[in-house]
This record gives sequence, structure tokens and C-alpha cells, in this order.
Amino acid sequence: MSADILPNWENLVKKQLKTEDIYSILNKENLEGIVVKPFYSEVQKPLANLPKVEENTHLVARYHESLEEDVFAFILDHNVENLEQKTIFINNKDLAGHISPKEEDQYFSLIDVFDEKKGIIDDQLAKELLSKDFKRNICIDISLHQNAGAAIYQQLGIALAKTKELAEVYGSEILNKLIFRIAVGGNYFFEMAKLRAFKIVFNQLSKEYGLNEIPYIFAETSLRNKAVADSENNLIRSTLELASAMIAGADAVFSNNYLVNRSTDNSEEISFKQQIVLAYESIVNVFDDASNGSYYVEDITRQIAEKSWAFFIEMEEAGGYLGLLNQGIIQKKIYGHAVEEQKWVEEGKIKLIGVNLYPKLDVKRSTESLYSEKEIKAVRWAEMFE
Repeated sequence: MSADILPNWENLVKKQLKTEDIYSILNKENLEGIVVKPFYSEVQKPLANLPKVEENTHLVARYHESLEEDVFAFILDHNVENLEQKTIFINNKDLAGHISPKEEDQYFSLIDVFDEKKGIIDDQLAKELLSKDFKRNICIDISLHQNAGAAIYQQLGIALAKTKELAEVYGSEILNKLIFRIAVGGNYFFEMAKLRAFKIVFNQLSKEYGLNEIPYIFAETSLRNKAVADSENNLIRSTLELASAMIAGADAVFSNNYLVNRSTDNSEEISFKQQIVLAYESIVNVFDDASNGSYYVEDITRQIAEKSWAFFIEMEEAGGYLGLLNQGIIQKKIYGHAVEEQKWVEEGKIKLIGVNLYPKLDVKRSTESLYSEKEIKAVRWAEMFE
């Protein structure tokens, strides 16, 4: 890049903004503590291509018999016979206990063995799942934490801490039997960087055990930024979230229903077909790391990875995930970030069309009525206004 491009750019912006102090004006705040520059001309340490486990991203639908011919990957909450040559993500622990795979590499478990309310690992369930001939046996679910308002670095740090707790109990070989269920929010580039950063920190953790593993990422759309009365806006938001996940190299993607608290056959079909449009129109689902080389994404990926690893180490030194959960410390940390995030929504710093921007209803609930520092629970931003 020519050496005079940056000064020319700065001079042009100074002229347009009529000030010499352009960086304070162009600085964009965020709750993650990530430094975002207004202009990127290079990246200090380019990242190597970050691979994924699957060759093509699985496009996952909630099972419906009408989709059997067109869909190759389903979430199952109940038993369905004769689903040969389909990839199945099991979302019910009773169902997991009764299923015996007929095909190699057909079944994945989306069942988390951590009981967040009791602060324990369900050892019996874990052993039962590990005995199954599944491609991936145990899920580490941090979608709850995203939907509860945890910061990105908190989500990833918790995922690492839960991984370490499992490895300590069941051995390091469990690392390639895990699937990570991650909710992707509306901050498009940050969420892209989140998945990429997780690949870096998980690989770093695996090396502590003498391994060189990459995580299997099941990414789903967030519930946190969805609203009851704004279905069309929900649909747009979830489409961007799916795109972010695919570009970041998720191994499987799933779109939660864009209708909040209800579902129709039509809304389920449209929710899945968002993925079809993205995959077939842009083919982003076939790339390992489509955003590799973007200076902005590379820089925030590095920062998120560093903050996530630091938070993981902080938790380990203080007693580990379950220890801190039983002391109520994890709940308080997530609560602190969630309340600050909700405050930004309330003040309009985070804008949601139809919710806090051009709202349809003059209704407002208090933050205290929505959140509890003693519990990790999903809360939608829009609930304050519904």
C-alpha cells in the first residue's frame, strides 16, 4: 500500500469533519473492550487459515416429514424411523439413550452434561453418551450464556473452562468427542471473529494436552436480539447471523424460528430456507475461513482470542468453572455485562428497529425485573419494551 494513502485519507476526513481530532470522533465504543480502528492498512500478525472439521457446513433443520427429501441434516427431539443418509443432531437425552447408529458418522449429540443450576457434571449421563457410537458424543452449550447476556470473551472462556473440567474427569481424548453449541448474535464482524477466535484458543488448549485439535462448532441464531412484534426484522437479523457463522467457518448452522414464542410450518420452512439461500447463492458454506485476510476481522479475532484466554486463566486460578458457578461468581459476571448491555439498549446505543428505534408500543419494564445476578437465564433485549 502506498505510504501516502493514510495521510491523504486522514486529511480528507479532517476536512469533512472540520476538526483535527478525528480519532476521538471516529472511535466506536463496544462493551467487549475491543479496540476498533477507523481505518486498517495492515495487520501486525496475519493469522494462518483457520480450518473447520466438516468439509461443507451442515445446514440443519428442525425435523419435519415434509423436509425429508430436501434436507440432509436434522435436529431431532423425538425418534423418527428410517432416516438413513441423514446427519442427525440429537437434542433430547432420553432419545440419545435409546438410539443406536445404523450408519457410521450419522449421529451428533447436542446434550450438555453440565447442570448449570446444580453446578455439577452429570456423570451418569456423560458416561452413557460416551458409550454411544456417535461421531460427537457430548455438547458444550454456551448458547445459553450468549442469550443470557455474557460478553464474547466470557462465552469463549467458559467454553474452555468447561472443556478442561471434562478433560480432567474423562481424559484428554474427550476433546475430539465434543461439539460446541454457540449462539451467534447481531454484531456481524464481532461474531465472525468470535468463532474464529474460539478455533485459536481451543487449539491452544488442546496443545496443553499434546494434541492439535480444532473444535466442532454448531452455530445457531441468537434469541437475544429478537422481538415478538417484529418478525420481519427478526428474519433479517437471523440471516446476517447465519452468514456470519458460515463465513467464520462453523461446521453446522441452525436458524431458530424467527417468530418469538410461537411457530408455524411456514415459519419453520422459511427459517431453514434462509440457510439454503445463503449457501446456494454465495457458497460461503464451502470455505474453511472465508474472512481470512480481512485486516479488521483479523485484528478483532486476535484481541478476542487474547481476552478469552485471559478470562479462562483467571477462572482456572480462582477454582475453575464449576467452583465459581457454585459460588455464584460466574452468574454475577454475566449479570454485570448483561445489565450494561441492556442499559445500552435502553439508551439507544444499541439500536433495534421497532423496539427502541421507532417503537410500536409505549411500554417499559425495569432491568431488575428481567435479570437476576443469581441465575444464568436467557433474556431478550426487547422484553423491556414488550
